[in-house]
Amino acid sequence: MEKTQPPKELQQTEIDALFEAARSSPPEPSKGEAPGRVLPYSFSSSGEISNEQLRAISMLNDLFARNLTHNLAAWLRTRFQVNLVSAEQIPFNEFLLRIPEISYVASVRLEPLGAVSVLQLDLGLAPPIIDLLLGGDGKDGPLRELTDIEESILGSVVEIICRELTAAWQPVGLSFSFERRQMQTQVARIMSVTEKTLCLSFEIRMPHSSGLLNLAFPAVVANAILRRLTSDWGCGHRHGAEARERMCRAARRIRFGCSLQLPAVRVPASILEALEPGAALCLDLPANTLPLLRVGGQTLYEGQAIRQGPHRAVRVERPAREVGP
Repeated sequence: MEKTQPPKELQQTEIDALFEAARSSPPEPSKGEAPGRVLPYSFSSSGEISNEQLRAISMLNDLFARNLTHNLAAWLRTRFQVNLVSAEQIPFNEFLLRIPEISYVASVRLEPLGAVSVLQLDLGLAPPIIDLLLGGDGKDGPLRELTDIEESILGSVVEIICRELTAAWQPVGLSFSFERRQMQTQVARIMSVTEKTLCLSFEIRMPHSSGLLNLAFPAVVANAILRRLTSDWGCGHRHGAEARERMCRAARRIRFGCSLQLPAVRVPASILEALEPGAALCLDLPANTLPLLRVGGQTLYEGQAIRQGPHRAVRVERPAREVGP
């Protein structure tokens, strides 16, 4: 069996340098493409996260990282720092390839969507956390599988992580509930390996250890939270003057249903039952009551029914602001 190489751990200075380079380097235009050139559309690129949506996601998860830093540091009584490393959209099989051979992977249920996401925590963080909770100094330990007691202790930490996720993601109306730890062979069954997932990576630093916390959300969850995020925090797209004028001209050609009606009245069923052709139905309305002009089902004016040439028409008298439906 071929041994896999352990993933390289980046130093904080290297991570900061990568982010600074990404921010300062504008996207390069494609060579040989004239402005306004029509290109074929690829349906495989549908649902991709835009830069605007990534900024909104980063704002939300920076809040989660700060809250988790303060609360777990107070609970563990030691220095505990959480930083957002990346937010990207990748296929689920690529996320599976990033999971180390020895790792803590759990399923997390998201309500009210009823979907399941994946939480992965480097097991290198487990020994110092467990040692602190058992009264030790938080010393680092060998990378190994957890005992049943250690797994129960680490499960309580994952529950705190889910609680802080719920608090941070409250603006999008999602709550996180820790289900159980998943074995490596079970993780691939949580969602389709070809499904696009929203992957969030956080770096966790402790005095004697460091590691990554990774979250993978299925496409249905990613689409729901992105729509809510862009509506709350995204900057609205502003059309140019020419585009707005073109939309106004098109809107003026829209046709609405229009009617001229007397106000609603109640008539006893016995009178309606006795009606015959040629009979007069007496309405409980004053003789000077004006009909109501309704457009698209909305009452706008009071008016008089008139004739204009061969057509029927209405002469608008006054607005009907206080007239009921």
